[in-house]
Amino acid sequence: MTTRAIGIGAGGNCRPIIDAIRLAGGVELVGLLDEAPSRHGEMVDGIPILGGDDLLAAMKAEGVGHFFVGIGSSGREPFSCKARRDAFLRCSGVLEPLTVVHPGATVSPAAQIGPGACVLAGAIINAGARVGANTLINTGAIIEHDCRVGAHAHVATGAILAGAVTVATLAHVGAGATIRQGLAIGEGSVIGIGAVVVADVDPGTVVAGVPARPLVKG
Repeated sequence: MTTRAIGIGAGGNCRPIIDAIRLAGGVELVGLLDEAPSRHGEMVDGIPILGGDDLLAAMKAEGVGHFFVGIGSSGREPFSCKARRDAFLRCSGVLEPLTVVHPGATVSPAAQIGPGACVLAGAIINAGARVGANTLINTGAIIEHDCRVGAHAHVATGAILAGAVTVATLAHVGAGATIRQGLAIGEGSVIGIGAVVVADVDPGTVVAGVPARPLVKG
């Protein structure tokens, strides 16, 4: 039986997830839900924006059983993954999270992918790695062996986690960043674009540069 699903959030980040779902097959995308009323009725790559989250119960009544979160790191609170987390928590009480793996991604059979995670084209998740619920592993990112990526985290395009790195809940690893093996990236921290991280990062800290140094803590 085909799985029926909706997407939460209709920004640009949902588009590669839609592609991944279509290419993997077996899922009927019924529509998208978005908080902005001005967007209701628009189409995103052929998928209609049906309304807001108030339609969740109606979607379930119509036979929609699953959802995916199409929200990345929010620009309203720079590089925060809180909007992604909040959307997941709102919806998971009504529908089941859809785990999305692009057929062009490489995921070791010895890795674990949590519910609602999205692994996009060209990403690599190697043996012993664990990726938590509702994580976003963007295009071409590398999660090496024995890494731990916490729930609701976002590893952006082309980022590299060397072996046994731990990325805590709600952390954001920017595009093209590299994290040395064995390091710990704290909860809600932000790794800047292209940063090279050679030391542990405290929770709530923003680091950038080569080597990466703290910019903000809060």
